[in-house]
This record gives sequence, structure tokens and C-alpha cells, in this order.
Amino acid sequence: MQLMLPLRSERLIIRALNQDDLERHFALFSNPEVVRFLYEEPLNRQRAQEHLKRRCVLDLPSEGAWINFGVELAKERVLIGELGLANLAVTHRHYEIGYVFDPAYVGQGYATEAAAMMVELAISGLGAHRVSARVDARNLRSAAVLERLGMRREGHFVENEFVKGEWTDEATYAVLEDEWRARGGPERSFNFRP
Repeated sequence: MQLMLPLRSERLIIRALNQDDLERHFALFSNPEVVRFLYEEPLNRQRAQEHLKRRCVLDLPSEGAWINFGVELAKERVLIGELGLANLAVTHRHYEIGYVFDPAYVGQGYATEAAAMMVELAISGLGAHRVSARVDARNLRSAAVLERLGMRREGHFVENEFVKGEWTDEATYAVLEDEWRARGGPERSFNFRP
């Protein structure tokens, strides 16, 4: 299977990241508000450059690995966020999604639209049976994105991770292939080309 990028909706372009994205990548991952619920502390410019370089690799993820994408506004051609897709288990056809967005673009449905494109890519493009996501349980906005997608909250793990000097709770969400299709997943309003 080869990824056919970019993926497009009326409002968004999902594309490979590249070194030209450094300024926007640095702006995202150096922002304490953006990384509040992520594992990393805010990145300095050198670490952001190294971080982006690792994310520019566009090979399909092997088991346990992630692939990352840029989210660009179609009309303005500005990078507003990033998406991740992990191949958690080949045998079980289980993928995980993740995302991060510039706070200036929150509240306009972009995260939900982009995350839906990742779920669709995992299911229709990569043959996923199950797509899941994990969020810091305090991150109510991110949980709301997953709920709008129709993902089921499957668990709340109390103090299961030690992040940035404190124990944190984690919430897990998932949707199965047949549930996604029943909700109209394949008929969503973007151009997916497997």
C-alpha cells in the first residue's frame, strides 16, 4: 500500500511535513498551551528542528511506529496543525490517531475534520479494524473531538503516567470499522484515494 497524498476536504489539505514547515512547527511546539497535555516540554528552535526532521519521514508505519502529517488550510495554505497515525498491531489491525492544533484555529471544527480524515485513512486505506486515541483526561477539548467523531470512551486510567513531574490520568477512545461505516464514515466530504 502506498499513501496517496495529499488528502483533501473542502477546507483542509493533509500533506507530508517538510523542512519548510519549521517556523510553524516551532511556533506550535514551543507554545506552552499547545504542549500542556503532551509528553514534551516546549521545544527550543534546535529541538524543534530535530523533532520536525523525525516527522518528515513518510513511510507507512511499521508495527509500533508513527507517521505524521501537516494540516493546512486549503484556501490560505497555512499550516494550522499536525496529525499522527500509529500502527499499533498488525495482527489486530489496530491503529491510533493523534493531533495537535494551533490555538488560533481551535473552535472551527478543523481538528474534528482532520481527525475524521485520519480515521478514514486508517480504515479504508490501511484496513484497520479498530482506531483508537488516548488523551490526557484533563484535555476536555481533545476528548470532545473524539466524541464528535463517534468514538466510544472505553477507559479512564487513574494516574497511569508520570508526565512533566506529575501523575496524570488518561482517557482512551475507540471506534470499530463497522461502527465507523454505520455512521457514514466512507461518505464523508473529503477526497480519499487509497
